[in-house]
Amino acid sequence: MADIKSLFVTRLYHAKLSEHGPKIDAEELDASCITIAEDDEAGQIWCEENAYPGYTSYASLTDLPWRFPIFADLVKALDLHVAEFAKDLEFDLDGRELQLEDLWINILPEGGTHSSHLHPHSVISGTTYVAMPDGASALKLEDPRSARMMAAPARRKDAREDFRTFIYVKPQVGDVLLWESWLRHEVPMNMAEAERISVSFNYSWA
Repeated sequence: MADIKSLFVTRLYHAKLSEHGPKIDAEELDASCITIAEDDEAGQIWCEENAYPGYTSYASLTDLPWRFPIFADLVKALDLHVAEFAKDLEFDLDGRELQLEDLWINILPEGGTHSSHLHPHSVISGTTYVAMPDGASALKLEDPRSARMMAAPARRKDAREDFRTFIYVKPQVGDVLLWESWLRHEVPMNMAEAERISVSFNYSWA
């Protein structure tokens, strides 16, 4: 009998933020994100100049945990989730830890999208979800082998999840998703009338 097994597995971590670290008040985090977006003129200008839909603090604010205690608590929780994921990935960190590299707010309005991308120079990337109204877009993950499947037929529509070219993950408020930073991902069009709010982050090897 043939021996068929899976190789080179791509892992996705999906958990409730509350499973580790200090309790994060969801309403306070939501209000903080909105307040920051309203006050961040540099971020607003960057978004306008770069035709970025909605708002992101990625290019303007690098010290959210220092400015707002709730983001400092958020980082404490994320540190524990990332450590758990690194253990699952069986990384040999040589006695060092993965450390937060950057953390930023995303506010995506109705009709907004975030095109396919990856996060160079980081080890683990992820997002925690602050507001996911009905119709808010899922996270779309792409099979990292896609560019090498030059002559491969399309997969059947009922193919097993681990064989699909794209995976759509619909997180809930309070969820955290983690993946290795080389994994290409995107946010399809937000079909909700309300804003989709999340906080994304990168961890690097210290």
